[in-house]
Amino acid sequence: MDLFDAQATARHLDLAARQLTRDGQGYYSIGSSGHEGNVAVAAALRVTDPALLHYRSAAFFVHRARQVPGLDPVRDILLGVTAAVEDPISGGRHKVFGSKAAHVIPQTSTIASHLPRAAGLAFSIEHAARLGVPCEWPEDSVVVCSFGDASANHSTAAGAINTAVHTAHQGVPMPVLFVCEDNGLGISVPTPRQWIEHAYGSRPGLRYFEADGADLPAALAVAREAADWVRTQRKPAFLRLRTVRLLGHAGSDVESAYRRPADIATDLRGDPVTATARLLVGAGVATAGEILCRYTDIGDRVRAAAEKAWGESKLTTAAAVMAPLAPARPTVVRTDVLRSGPEPERAVTRPGADAGDAMTLAQSVNHTLAQLLARDPDVLVFGEDVGRKGGVYGVTKGLQQSFGVRRVFDTLLDEQSVLGTALGAGLAGFVPIPEIQYLAYVHNAEDQVRGEAATLSFFSAGSYRNPLVIRIAGYAYQKGFGGHFHNDNSLAALRDIPGVVIASPARGDDAAAMLRTCVSAARVDGRVCVFLEPIALYHTRDLYRDGDNGWLAPVSGVRHAEIGQGRVHGSGTHLTIVSFANGVPMSLRVARRLAERGIHARVLDLRWLAPLPIEDLLDCARATGRVLIADETRRSGGVSEAVCAALIDAGFDGRVARVTSEDSFVPLGPAAGTVLLDEARIEAAANALLAAR
Repeated sequence: MDLFDAQATARHLDLAARQLTRDGQGYYSIGSSGHEGNVAVAAALRVTDPALLHYRSAAFFVHRARQVPGLDPVRDILLGVTAAVEDPISGGRHKVFGSKAAHVIPQTSTIASHLPRAAGLAFSIEHAARLGVPCEWPEDSVVVCSFGDASANHSTAAGAINTAVHTAHQGVPMPVLFVCEDNGLGISVPTPRQWIEHAYGSRPGLRYFEADGADLPAALAVAREAADWVRTQRKPAFLRLRTVRLLGHAGSDVESAYRRPADIATDLRGDPVTATARLLVGAGVATAGEILCRYTDIGDRVRAAAEKAWGESKLTTAAAVMAPLAPARPTVVRTDVLRSGPEPERAVTRPGADAGDAMTLAQSVNHTLAQLLARDPDVLVFGEDVGRKGGVYGVTKGLQQSFGVRRVFDTLLDEQSVLGTALGAGLAGFVPIPEIQYLAYVHNAEDQVRGEAATLSFFSAGSYRNPLVIRIAGYAYQKGFGGHFHNDNSLAALRDIPGVVIASPARGDDAAAMLRTCVSAARVDGRVCVFLEPIALYHTRDLYRDGDNGWLAPVSGVRHAEIGQGRVHGSGTHLTIVSFANGVPMSLRVARRLAERGIHARVLDLRWLAPLPIEDLLDCARATGRVLIADETRRSGGVSEAVCAALIDAGFDGRVARVTSEDSFVPLGPAAGTVLLDEARIEAAANALLAAR
C-alpha cells in the first residue's frame, strides 16, 4: 500500500504540474506517468544509497523521500515546478529530483550525461574508505542511476557502462546499478523491441536483470535481487525496467501527431498505477471503492499543495540566481594554500631538477603535484598515461612510484569517463586532478564540464559541489609534431561556461602558485577549475638567447596566486602588451626590442582567462594609454574579444589594438606559422599602435 501511495502521488504530481502550466503558474516539466514502476527500485535500496535519477523517476523520489523524517516530497516537487525560492534543492532554479537528506543527487540530464558521474561515484566510495578520506556514504553503498531507453544509445551512456565493466574487470569495486526505464520511445522515435536486451543483455562483466514495471511484486523481487547482487559482488549490473509512457513526452507534446491510437491505448492498458490497484483489490487488501477513495484523497492533497506552491516567491535578481554558481572566499582559499603539511617520504624524480633549482613549467607542475599529494590525502591524480609512463610529456613522471597506484593511476581512453570519474570522486570527498592529454580532446567530453560539473552547485543551491581541477595540455607551437589535434587553440567553449575558473600559467613559478590555488579553491569553495598548460613551454628554458635560462623560475616554498590576478612584467609607460601562455615570452622579447629603440612597454600576463584580471588590466591600460592584445587564440571567439570588451565596459578611452592567430585550424609542419600569432606580427602591431595619433 505504501508503494501504491507513492505511485498515485507521482501520478497526481504530473496532473498538478500540467494544470499549473495551463494556469500560467507552473513551468516546463517532464512527467513520470507510466514509469511509476520505478518505485520498486526505491524500495529495493537503502535510503543512504546515492541516487542519480532520470527525469521520469518521480515515484522513486516520492518513496525515498518519505522514508526521511521531515521531508515532504509533494511540496518539494511542486515548489520546483513553480520555480519557487523555497524549493529545497534548486532554490527555484530548475525542476529536478534532488534531496541532500534523501541522498538524491540532482540531475538535469536528458541524454544520460550523468552516467559517467555515477560510475565515478561507485568507484570512489570504496576508494575513499581505503584511503581514509571522509565520505558521506557508507562503504557498502550501491550507486543507482536511472535513464531512458533512447539515452541508452548515447555515446555517454555506452562509455560510462563500458568504463564500469572495464574497471570491474580489473578487480576494482564498481557497485553501480544502471536502471533503464524502457518505455519504447525517444520523444517520437521508437526504440526497437528487445533492443535494450540485445544491446546489454549478454555483455560479459555486466549482470543483466529485467522486470515489468506494471507488475509491482515481480519488479520489486527483481529490483531487490539486482540491488543485493551489486551490493555483495561490488560489480555493475543493468536493470531493464519495462514501462509505458502516458500523457506524452512533456506538457507541450501531442503524441497523437506521431503515434497510432491503438498504440496509445495499449500503453494505457499497461498503466502501472491501475495495475497496482487491481493487485491490492485482488489480494483482498482493500476494496475497489477504498482504493478509489484513497487515490482521490491523494489527489486532493496534491492539488491543495499545488495551490500553496504557486503563491510562493520567485527569484527576482540576477545576484540571487547566481549566488550558488561560483562562491569565492579568497582569504580562506589563501589560508588553505599556505597551510603546512608533510613533505614526500622520498624524492620524486623530476627530469633535470632538484628541489631548490629553478624549473621549467613541466618540472614545476610535477614538483607541485608531488607536494600536494604528500600534504593532502584527498588529492588524486589520474588520466590517460599519467601513471607508469608519467604523461606524454613527462609531467607526472615519478608520481605513481612515490604515491602508489591508488593515488596516481591510469584510466581508459575515454575523456567522458575520465571526467566522470573526477565528478564522482569530487562527490565522494576527493579533490580530483584529472588530466586531458590535449585541448582538442576535451571537446569530446565538454558536456561533462558544462552540463554536469558546472551546473551541480547551481541546481542544488550549493548542497552538492564539484571540486575539480582539470589539467589540460594545450595550445600550439609544437615543432615537428601534431597538427590540429595536438595543436589546438580553441578556448571559446570553455570560457563560455558560467562559474568555471580557467588558469593558464606561462612560467614555472606561476604554474606552481596557480595550481595550488586551484586545488584549494576546489577544496574550499567547490570550484570547477581548468588548468591549461602550454605544451610548447613545458620544457622551455631560454627567453632571449640560447643558454640564458631566462624562462626557468624557482618554485621553492609555498606561493599563492589569487584567482583573477594577473602578473605585470616591467613598468614601461609607453605601451601595455596584454598576453598569456605562449604569447608572454614572445611579448617580452618584443618589449626588449622596443626598449632598444627607447620605447618602454610593460607586459601583462593575464594568467587567469576566467575570471579575467580586470583591475590589473585597467591599471596597466591607464598607466600607458595604449594597449596591444597579443592573443594566440583565434580572432573570432578568442580571448582578445573579452579583453577589448572589458576595456570598453570600463570606459577606457586610450588606443586599443589586437593581434591574434587566424580563424583556422592548425595545420601540420611549417604551414602552422602562416596562421599562428608570432613575434613579427606582435612587433608590427605594436609599431602601428605607437605610430597612430
